[in-house]
Amino acid sequence: MPIDSAELDRLQQAYKAAVDQWVAAIREEEALATPDYSLPAWERWDAAGFKEQDAQDKAKAAKEAYKDGLRQRDYGF
Repeated sequence: MPIDSAELDRLQQAYKAAVDQWVAAIREEEALATPDYSLPAWERWDAAGFKEQDAQDKAKAAKEAYKDGLRQRDYGF
């Protein structure tokens, strides 16, 4: 069954939203790289790194879903 334009639009928007969240997570992690060398500061920075990794994984999954939709439209699989 071919994919319709509305579904492709939804997949594209989901991908863009996931990338925006990933960028925000990167900026949050970057902001925590400060001259505060305390253990609590390091732990916050480390936790932000895990959050960034999760956001990256979601963006990659959304990208693959969008690409799959494009393949389905263009090649029928």
